[in-house]
Amino acid sequence: MSVATEAVVTNTAKTKMVKARAGLASLPAIVGMAFGDGAVTGSTIRTPLATDTALQHQLLRQVIDSATLQQDNISVLYACTLAKATLAGENINEIALYDSDGDLVCIKSFSNKGKDSDMEMEFSILDKFSE
Repeated sequence: MSVATEAVVTNTAKTKMVKARAGLASLPAIVGMAFGDGAVTGSTIRTPLATDTALQHQLLRQVIDSATLQQDNISVLYACTLAKATLAGENINEIALYDSDGDLVCIKSFSNKGKDSDMEMEFSILDKFSE
């Protein structure tokens, strides 16, 4: 089976960051996480591309639970918890952060994570600048 990918920052997010740095636009806040089941085919995990604007097959969008600035002051951990009944019986294999404009800004794919109906599941993405 393919190895899970690192989170990929979308070109949409990069464009927004560059425009905000230039004073041409404001940067919308990250407000939610999208969940999908379209990144796995057989034993292959599709690596997300910076050019992607959507998940391969989105199941749900949900507001994030928290955004925690890390000690390095240049990264934030975004977390989102799925309630027991939410997406019960589904295999989740792709997640994304979306901003207040509704645009995906970061996408991550991984092996199937089966969602049981008797337990919550927490997903997180660390948004950080590479060194």
